[in-house]
Amino acid sequence: MPASEAQFTMLKAARLVDGVADFAHERAAVLLEGSTIRQIGTAETVHAPEGVPVREIDYGDATIMPGLVDCHVHLNGIGDGRAGDELATLPDEVLTVQAAQNARRHLYSGVTTLRDCGAKHRTTFMLRQAVEMGIVPSPRLLLAGRPVAIIGGHLSYFGIQATGVDECRAAVRQLIKEGADFIKITATGGSTRTSHPLRPSFDVEELRAICDEAHRFGKHAAAHCASSQGMLNALDAGIDTIIHGVHKEPDGSDTYRPDIAERIAEQGVFVNPTIGASVARIRALESASEGAENITAAQQGELDGLRHASEVRMDHFARMRDAGVTMAAGSDSAWGYYRMGDFQTEIEAHAMAGMSGMEAIVSATRDAARSCWAESLVGALQPGMQADILVVDGDPTDDVAVLRRVADVFIAGERVDRQNLL
Repeated sequence: MPASEAQFTMLKAARLVDGVADFAHERAAVLLEGSTIRQIGTAETVHAPEGVPVREIDYGDATIMPGLVDCHVHLNGIGDGRAGDELATLPDEVLTVQAAQNARRHLYSGVTTLRDCGAKHRTTFMLRQAVEMGIVPSPRLLLAGRPVAIIGGHLSYFGIQATGVDECRAAVRQLIKEGADFIKITATGGSTRTSHPLRPSFDVEELRAICDEAHRFGKHAAAHCASSQGMLNALDAGIDTIIHGVHKEPDGSDTYRPDIAERIAEQGVFVNPTIGASVARIRALESASEGAENITAAQQGELDGLRHASEVRMDHFARMRDAGVTMAAGSDSAWGYYRMGDFQTEIEAHAMAGMSGMEAIVSATRDAARSCWAESLVGALQPGMQADILVVDGDPTDDVAVLRRVADVFIAGERVDRQNLL
């Protein structure tokens, strides 16, 4: 913070969501000291040390809350519907610039921490260097770098293609050397054209080698799982977060497996369900169908399929929650048609699937931070934690759509200039 500015900042608002309590604190005040939170309470109980200058901001009928934590993004993505196979053909320089633009969009929308789950070559590491040099604004970056895939597997065009236990361990060591904060594994196929979405990729021994090596370096591992067997293999391997968590059999049938949900809960594994991307696309197609131009027959077919798939995923989401599984919100933007800067749709989808407003907020703050192994720094407002703060006009616990009404964003105690386009 420049010497001309106060070291202490006092924020006041009608209410505060701290990410810990299951209720909002009324008539709230938060005292920031530099980059950290010093006190939390009310205007009557929170005071700066006597005689020090304090910058005070009163937001009136607003809510102070933790900055959002999006535990699943792809910074290289464009969100224009192109497949990842085409995205990977773009030059690294273009993808790095795209990553910078996406990071800015997310930050300005209230996301103060993001976990990137797979990028081409060293593009996101180059972005982090630019952020550290003060060249571009960004949320806190938790980066996997290249994802670990089998030959021809999902995201193999971005990542390290490994076969066998030794190559899997070597891949983890290489990524740690390059600066990875965690390891992203594609444990099943996905949208990659040469992959098989409903079948496992690595075997359990390979997955276990990846997870064990990550843990040996104090890192966590997150696995893309688009089928039930993929989830079982990842659980056997000691995975920390299951991404997507899709209950599907090899024949494509949607068969919910309560035994898998019970194991996830027993092992304390997080699930990042990524149910907002479908909601975003459904909304876009519905809006187009209500406009001046009708959607095509192909788009109508896509819309019908998405509606059915979304209903199934939300039903499975609710049943996993009932089994005790912790759902950590992550958007999976900018993949497919889901552009970055709209994490709110994922949070709204969690509410649509049965979470209360407060539960959906916690899934996108504290629980997402826990999934990222970053809960000691971010995801909640507590003395000593980083002053990553989102202020929204209104009460998001009553209606999560209020999260779109961003009044201010702070990262490490610094107020983000969201009008700065330079």
